[in-house]
Amino acid sequence: MTSPDVLVRVATARGVTTLTLDSPDNRNALSTALMTQLLAGLGDAVADEAVRVIVLDHTGPVFCSGADLKETAMAYASGTVPAGMLSDVLAALWECPKPVLARVAGPARAGGLGLIAAADLAVCAAEATFAFTEVRIGVIPAVISATVLPRLNPRAAAELYLTGDTFDGRRAAEIGLVTAAVPADELDAAVQRYCDSLVRGGPGALAGAKELLRRPGTAELRGELARLAALSTGYFLSDEGREGVMAFREKRLAQWVPAPDGGSADHSG
Repeated sequence: MTSPDVLVRVATARGVTTLTLDSPDNRNALSTALMTQLLAGLGDAVADEAVRVIVLDHTGPVFCSGADLKETAMAYASGTVPAGMLSDVLAALWECPKPVLARVAGPARAGGLGLIAAADLAVCAAEATFAFTEVRIGVIPAVISATVLPRLNPRAAAELYLTGDTFDGRRAAEIGLVTAAVPADELDAAVQRYCDSLVRGGPGALAGAKELLRRPGTAELRGELARLAALSTGYFLSDEGREGVMAFREKRLAQWVPAPDGGSADHSG
């Protein structure tokens, strides 16, 4: 019997557990298998009394590309979209009693931004890029809003949600998506400095401080995530969402994009 692929690698040293997204072939997309392993890794780290800090890392050039659109397209046949598991992952990160630090060395899109925002601290390479691309495929950044919107400057959120435009690490730090943006060759040192500081805190005190910082609270977050997951599914299953996902997979413009000259756009890619 073939063992399942390891998509999240776990390593623990000196009180720090690192959970590394390791599915570079699909840009660490949030497949059901990857999210299942991530939840398991988080649960084990929380249960281990020797673990003081959790670092969320990645292999390959991309931190996380968001939803696994191939899996999403296959789910259309059954009339469902697996938004519920992303809700579980974001809730687990947000509610985690131990500090969670995201190390972001490369691009993040859509659901990947939800992971970053759910972490307590996030350090990125200044060269990393980010975008809320959902509107460009006919859906909305619904589920991730539960963790993203409490972090972002409201004007920046409106600009980036509505345009889907790409922004860099320095802008991500300015608007509150990440804690700090540093040159790529300084990223590991910056992450290590934060870990060294975090392990000096008492475990109970760190959990208590996180409780003070946690807005919305656990009950409110769980309820909001359930509402947003249902909203997200509706958009993905809409005609517009289906066309947007198909256009993305076929590397062409969606049918709603006007041609530059005002005529019919060439949507062949």
